Amino acid sequence: MVPHVLKIDLGGVPVEWLRWQEAVTLYARERVRWEAGEARFRLHGGIRRDGTRSSMEISSIIAVGDRSRRFERGRPMVHNRILFARDRYVCLYCGERFPARELTRDHVVPASRGGRDVYTNLATACRACNARKDDRTPEEARMPLLALPYQPDMASYLLLLASGRRITGCQQSFLEAFVDPRRRPS
Repeated sequence: MVPHVLKIDLGGVPVEWLRWQEAVTLYARERVRWEAGEARFRLHGGIRRDGTRSSMEISSIIAVGDRSRRFERGRPMVHNRILFARDRYVCLYCGERFPARELTRDHVVPASRGGRDVYTNLATACRACNARKDDRTPEEARMPLLALPYQPDMASYLLLLASGRRITGCQQSFLEAFVDPRRRPS
């Protein structure tokens, strides 16, 4: 199985993960400007008229001249999976670790009071703590946060998105070079 391909911009900044099919399309349209990383994958296609099988070799990291539309102004979109991984599957109110299915997204400043749906206003919470906090701030509920919510940078976001999935060592190393060591996903 071919892992996802890391798409970077022309300056080498991480942009998004691509399925191998999307990467092949970019190669076929001659949109790949340069490649990075040692890992390469040979993909085989159909049979040509002359009876030979078509194939294409792709890199695990490709630079493309366009920008991803998945991120608004360079900010990753909010996903519970990323939020829970950012907080290491720990409720930021009681400190207990839970499986993802038992966690919820909590707005530090409640949405009903103008709290936005952004990473800096979101905390991972177990269902019991989220219900107990209700429509109050942590101070009002006397439930202080155990860690401050933060906005993952793009490289951290892509590492968090890849957690539990197969990525190559060169992709991991490439992304880790962009991440603040204090915020490195585990």
